[in-house]
Amino acid sequence: MNSGSSGIFRNCFMNSGVVFIVIVVLLCAEFVLERILEILNRRAMSQTLPESLKGIYDEKEYRRFRNYRCENNRFELLSSSLSFVVMLVFLCLGGFGWWNAIVVAGTDNTILQTLIFMLGLSLVSGILNMPFDWYATFHIEGKYGFNKMTKRTYVSDLLKGMFLSGIIGGLLLTGVVWFYEWAGSLFWLYAWCGFTLFLVFMTLFYSQLIVPLFNKQVPLEEGSLRNKISGFARQVGFKLADIYVIDGSRRTTKANAYFTGFGPKKRIVLYDTLLTELSEEEIVAVLAHEVGHYKRKHTIKFMLASVLQVGIMLWLFSLFVNQPALSEALGGDRMYFQLGLVAFTILYAPISMILGLFMNVWSRKNEYEADCFAAQYYNGEYLISGLKKISVKALSNLTPHPVYEWVYYSHPSLLKRMKAVRDRVRVNE
Repeated sequence: MNSGSSGIFRNCFMNSGVVFIVIVVLLCAEFVLERILEILNRRAMSQTLPESLKGIYDEKEYRRFRNYRCENNRFELLSSSLSFVVMLVFLCLGGFGWWNAIVVAGTDNTILQTLIFMLGLSLVSGILNMPFDWYATFHIEGKYGFNKMTKRTYVSDLLKGMFLSGIIGGLLLTGVVWFYEWAGSLFWLYAWCGFTLFLVFMTLFYSQLIVPLFNKQVPLEEGSLRNKISGFARQVGFKLADIYVIDGSRRTTKANAYFTGFGPKKRIVLYDTLLTELSEEEIVAVLAHEVGHYKRKHTIKFMLASVLQVGIMLWLFSLFVNQPALSEALGGDRMYFQLGLVAFTILYAPISMILGLFMNVWSRKNEYEADCFAAQYYNGEYLISGLKKISVKALSNLTPHPVYEWVYYSHPSLLKRMKAVRDRVRVNE
């Protein structure tokens, strides 16, 4: 790190005790804030069917929605509280420093130290989280009819996910550490280029390389629906490589659709659950919304914004990583890259939250624009009816607390989307 950058932050992070206190305060503040927002959101749920939801939920469905949300809220409180306590105890007892000492004793190679250190933390975190995920999947989701996954599929997905995370995460982390050792203070710039290339690659080839490891994708058969989708795509100048159906019903009853890729690589993917729940016109309307994102250039803009966020994070990390106080705050006897990485991740959380708020505001704006595109170039009422079915089937919260929605929701709530679409339809008329 150059002397100018070092001088800016040295005074703030000279004392490891101060850094430790800041880390503890941030962890506690994040936990308390999340609980307050959850309480606000839970209290916003009416005991009886709100007038605004009549015609969307009936009394029976609304009771089922309330029961599902309440059970989820209680379980999330339990799991998040346990995770918070474990993290705090591990931190205060010097667990990070203890594990780091074991790793460092085994190898002097910084890359291996970082990989083994992070792998150990990931494995412990995964093992602790596994019982909660199992219960949520097979008890709560199963109880309300969402889970269709067998235990064999669950274990298979878990092992595949761990393997992929290990390989991809390990390669990316190896690249960052290698650039750190090779390029010095400019390592963040090379790492940023590497992350950007990876993001573009995954955008282009995720559906071809990753999805087949978990799901089967088959081309949508010839017929009325395929003709309607292709016809709409030609009408709005959306060049489409192909249309696929994915076997989402193996795992859930929830419906979804998306498209991936750029240029000639664009493909539309429909969940088979979507085909059974929505009419053909509603499916085309939902896809028109997805096409709207592309035509309004939301996809490329959002990707560029994500790349910019990664660049900001890596640049800030480059200013902090060589500060011994960060490693010492977690129990290290000197500066270690892996301890600095963990400490920085915690310290970066407030910045990440602020950036996330702006991204969510922007994302909700984009959703309105994509809805308006579908209403203008296809049919707004079909879009509304399709979104209704998807939301009710998933027991979505249609009346979240405004603050909770502002912080967490990347999509506007259904009632707001319906109003915006109908306003657009009236303008078109």
